[in-house]
Amino acid sequence: MGRWLVKTERESYGWDDLVRDGGTEWDGVRNHAAAKHLRAMAAGDPVLVYHSGADKAAVGIARVARAARPDGEEGWVSVRLEPAEPLAAPVTLAAMKATPALKDMAMLRQSRLSVSPVTAAEWDAIVAIARR
Repeated sequence: MGRWLVKTERESYGWDDLVRDGGTEWDGVRNHAAAKHLRAMAAGDPVLVYHSGADKAAVGIARVARAARPDGEEGWVSVRLEPAEPLAAPVTLAAMKATPALKDMAMLRQSRLSVSPVTAAEWDAIVAIARR
């Protein structure tokens, strides 16, 4: 099972929108590295939803409801995400950067990447921070 993080801006399509809609097609990703991660997602994989922009925090957990399918031409793909649960509390970027267990996290090393993998240890660390 993979674990993932997707970035979005709350103002354009955030966690509350995902919950309201009951899910969405995660499309429009036009970065080769991020698209590679979308292709690797499998139905049932958990996904952290991270608000970039002003919030800069992980706010909820979604699930991959359907694996990758074509998104337009030129080999781009999309997946279907559905909300699972909100995090107990937002986990800010500052908290992530201050956590030694997250020092090698892909999102922190490649901050412009909109879709990235999360290791099991990183996942556990983020969930623990949210529960504090």
